[in-house]
Amino acid sequence: MTITESAPGLRGSIRRRPLTWFFGLANLLSWAAWTPYILSENGLGLLHFSYPNLLGNSQLAGVLPGAYLGPIFSAYLVTAVADGRPGLRRWVGRLANWRVSWRWYVGVVLAVPVMLTISTMALSERNPVLPAVATLVAYVPGLVLQMVTTGLAEEPGWRDFALPRLQKRFGALGGTLILGPLWGVWHLPLFFSEWGNWPHWTWLTPVEFVATCITFSIIMTWVFNRSGESLPIAMLLHTSVNNFFSIAWSEMFPQMSIQDTSHAFLLGSATVAIVVLLLTRGRLGYKPA
Repeated sequence: MTITESAPGLRGSIRRRPLTWFFGLANLLSWAAWTPYILSENGLGLLHFSYPNLLGNSQLAGVLPGAYLGPIFSAYLVTAVADGRPGLRRWVGRLANWRVSWRWYVGVVLAVPVMLTISTMALSERNPVLPAVATLVAYVPGLVLQMVTTGLAEEPGWRDFALPRLQKRFGALGGTLILGPLWGVWHLPLFFSEWGNWPHWTWLTPVEFVATCITFSIIMTWVFNRSGESLPIAMLLHTSVNNFFSIAWSEMFPQMSIQDTSHAFLLGSATVAIVVLLLTRGRLGYKPA
């Protein structure tokens, strides 16, 4: 144990258990910030006010502040205390690691819609409808918006801070199987709001969501490792799913319900995750230093 790790008090505790502090703070801060949203008319209706609709829904005003306050702020705070300036440079370095092959950007942007389209077709009796030109035009701006909202709020915490530490300690697959459920659990309070289509779900809905977080995390880990720990690529993978479901999916599959997005996502991510696990023999592209 180093001198810094043996330091007394709060600072020493954070240095000894950075992952515990990160996950605890991420949940505590996000859930506290989401509480008014969940209790408002946009959720349980216990507080008689509503959040404003921005770009068609209340999630930007109700969900985004808590998302920023949780993973990214907790990752910054714990990294600064546990690792100091060298750790912050490594953390920001992965966040700014844009200089990867163009094939990664093109591959992710194309592969996600293909995967989700095929998995939805497997659940549907009809072929997809070709999206309108306006939908295609809105796709890239929507993806940019998702990158600076969902991607930037979440991935500096989950993949930039937590994944490297978990992989170093438990290996790529072991670390991913820890991160996936924790990532899913962080979202659970939002199921009692418009984000989670409250109250139109059953107890199986959040279970399916957490299962999807696990299978999709396997893909995320492989992409993160194989792209040279490029957080922008990981963010692009994450937000491409959100963007496709938000902009194109309902138009391509008008006969499907919103609950079917969960089934399609789980089916597609589980299938790809199994292939990745078999091809990499569970290593997921991880190369220990």
